[in-house]
Amino acid sequence: MPEQLTEVVDPAGWTCPAPLRDQPVVVMGHGGGGALSAELIEQVFTPAYGNPVLAGLADSAVLELGGARLAFSTDSHVVRPLFFPGGSLGDLAVNGTVNDLAMSGARPAYLSAAFVLEEGVELTVVERIARAMGAAAGAAGVAIATGDTKVVESGHGDGVYVTTAGVGLVPDGVDIRPQRARPGDVVIVSGPIGLHGVAIMSVREGLEFGAEVASDTAPLADLVAAMLAVTPDVHVLRDPTRGGLAASLNEIARASGTGVRLRERAIPVPDAVANACGFLGLDPLYVANEGRLVAFVPPSAADEVLAAMRAHPRGTGATVIGECVADHPGMVVVATGLGGTRVVDLPLGEQLPRIC
Repeated sequence: MPEQLTEVVDPAGWTCPAPLRDQPVVVMGHGGGGALSAELIEQVFTPAYGNPVLAGLADSAVLELGGARLAFSTDSHVVRPLFFPGGSLGDLAVNGTVNDLAMSGARPAYLSAAFVLEEGVELTVVERIARAMGAAAGAAGVAIATGDTKVVESGHGDGVYVTTAGVGLVPDGVDIRPQRARPGDVVIVSGPIGLHGVAIMSVREGLEFGAEVASDTAPLADLVAAMLAVTPDVHVLRDPTRGGLAASLNEIARASGTGVRLRERAIPVPDAVANACGFLGLDPLYVANEGRLVAFVPPSAADEVLAAMRAHPRGTGATVIGECVADHPGMVVVATGLGGTRVVDLPLGEQLPRIC
């Protein structure tokens, strides 16, 4: 008779190694804001550029220069189509960088604009984009102070690419970064999610979802200023662009070593976005936004901050969607409407290519 095993195995000690994603070439997922993007940064760029400022991996870097605290950010924009309901490549190029600066609490001041134009693109298209950028800059209260233009041969581009960089001043007493999230913080989103990604997809694929969906692209610096007027002690701000709300929350959870718990029924998903995601098998939490922010706010100030957001035109739909917790550090979970809980992981690549 075989000897009986008496060792008790603890399931909590089991481990399952993650499969290696050994990519010898760049794939589209590397630009999606998810796990592949994070690996590209960690394995290629951080070792090459590594420094304490870069290590923060926030939407913008906060620099001490000449006695002032400056926020500095850069972003490339490669959306297709170039024009879509609610905006264009020009709007995204301005608002994307303005919002990255605002997520550090900065007041954006100046932008640069670099164009890569493909041979054969119509000059009227370039002019429309430039005019949209000028209008968006005016609305955001910034100046496009410098720039550059390059032309590539036909077939070696995709019409128009735009890269913008920007600087802004960070007020005294403001310290907004993902590492500051702490258990007890209230998680607030400034409005309905998923509109930008669905707007791009509807035009690109010629799909309809019961109503026209327009991008939410908009500058958020004034909304952030209204929040900071209530309390300068806002802990974290992020604009959930590539990878959507899920990617932003996972990045915050991992950077701070805390957990995030969301309430599914509280997350504002417009009917058209829900219909589109249901039809295509997508999760709205992973769909890109271009005019929304997510905030981690101390519970003592949450009611006042929420009221200030709702009083601002860019935050009328602001909603509390969850809280920061000590449980499951580094993870994001959602309490479902059926009483269960599901893990919201960092996306591998991207659901919708070329959306910003």
